[in-house]
Amino acid sequence: MTTSALAQTGFKDQQLKFERVRTAYDQKWETLKKELSLAAAKESFKLYIAAYKSEGKLEIWLQPKAQQKYRLFKTYNFSAHSGTLGPKVIEGDLQTPEGFYHVNAFNPKSNFYLSLGVNYPNSVDLRRSGQQKPGGDIYIHGNCVTIGCIPLTDEKIKEVYVLAVEARNAGQQQIPVNIFPFKMTADNLKKYTVQFPQHATFWRNLQQGYVYFEKHKTLPIIHEVQRNYEAK
Repeated sequence: MTTSALAQTGFKDQQLKFERVRTAYDQKWETLKKELSLAAAKESFKLYIAAYKSEGKLEIWLQPKAQQKYRLFKTYNFSAHSGTLGPKVIEGDLQTPEGFYHVNAFNPKSNFYLSLGVNYPNSVDLRRSGQQKPGGDIYIHGNCVTIGCIPLTDEKIKEVYVLAVEARNAGQQQIPVNIFPFKMTADNLKKYTVQFPQHATFWRNLQQGYVYFEKHKTLPIIHEVQRNYEAK
């Protein structure tokens, strides 16, 4: 086994040194293993997280080993909401970000039980914020409070956290987290841009990534261009 592989397989061992992670595995892992087996993802998998603000839903998609496409594995409800539709722009605006992100931190000692960090602000967010402070510290976490994060209950974050640890331990360096204002169908886009016309251009660019995934069940390569996204 290579040094790189050893480093990855040791990630789970490091996480299990923390009491809350051990508790999550003790309580959730046996059931999750059975569900993963039914989903043909027993050995290893890649993980993709999609969140929809208007619907208040967080979806867990898995790409089983040796397969090309992602499959929907579980859907969780947000346990609280913050702000309104539209991207996060400045520190303290209470907005949940919108865009294409990835997990950049595992926090086993979170103030909100367990949490997964999201790499907001990305370069598009920074350009949008201009000279203003964009804020940060965006997480998917437990508890039922939020000022811009994505909260699940403690019981649900245990499952999501365990799945993320398993994906990382199997070698997935970057776990995508795409946060959309809503399910970006043509009808929804038309409906919500009437209410929020200032976000129309940004949302149409986000929609490209959404539509690509819905069609192919694989993730597009995202190019951040000026203030917009282009999905290739």
